[in-house]
Amino acid sequence: MGGNHLGEFLRARRAGLRPDDVGMASYGARRVAGLRREEVAVLAGVSADYYTRLEQGRERNPSAQVLDALSRALRLEADARAHLYRLAGTVLDDQSASRAAEQVGPALRQLMDGYPNTPAFVLSRALDVLATNALADALFTPFETVDNLARMTFADPAGREFYTDWERAAQATVANLRQAVGFDPDHPRLRALVRTLSEHSADFAHLWNAHTVRGKTRDAKHLLHPDVGPLTLTYQAFDVRDAPGQQLVIYHAEPGSPSAQALELLGSLHATRRRSEARRTRY
Repeated sequence: MGGNHLGEFLRARRAGLRPDDVGMASYGARRVAGLRREEVAVLAGVSADYYTRLEQGRERNPSAQVLDALSRALRLEADARAHLYRLAGTVLDDQSASRAAEQVGPALRQLMDGYPNTPAFVLSRALDVLATNALADALFTPFETVDNLARMTFADPAGREFYTDWERAAQATVANLRQAVGFDPDHPRLRALVRTLSEHSADFAHLWNAHTVRGKTRDAKHLLHPDVGPLTLTYQAFDVRDAPGQQLVIYHAEPGSPSAQALELLGSLHATRRRSEARRTRY
């Protein structure tokens, strides 16, 4: 992932903006994608030399005022703005806390199991699947291994069929990982995951280099399960207070909808298979 995370982020976001996006006129042939460094400097109210040093990694301690100005100049939304601050070292994150334990507490597991009619699972910042309830197990059966959402999306052939809007799911997944890097750029698990996916997926590498940042909150998921057909689910993500970095994700179907009926059928089929497997194991 390299050592100049702040500069890489600034360059990528600068390349993603055109002059008319920020109300600037464009003159002459442009040799760079997006805004020029000088244009960002003008928008942020800093010298071109200072901004260049930021991108090149020769200046690594911008003030909060400069970061605010850069956020406005680059039209950063809330998640991306927080990411910029973390990359600049302005937000003080406890490394030990940001590298949350990969153990899910018994109380949280009990809570998840108390939702028999909706899939629930716990993720780490690196999108490792740390725990699942029974219906989440049923939902993810198309995948060979349920271990990491990013790997499942980009490296498992089932991903492109499971996510009917695969491109949107892929973009969101990479944006979630980018946010995680802001909390701990040198996290060994994240570094290994990004390196592996970049080497094996051109799609991942392209999206990773775009530096889009977004956290999980609430969104719709359009899925296709081989056992029950199409599913339209809404998910919500909740931070686990006693395990910083972990998130509880809950999928929900509109009551009475075809997707709710499909989830009920999926749970029934999964329970039947588990009982059948248990009987075969006993005998």
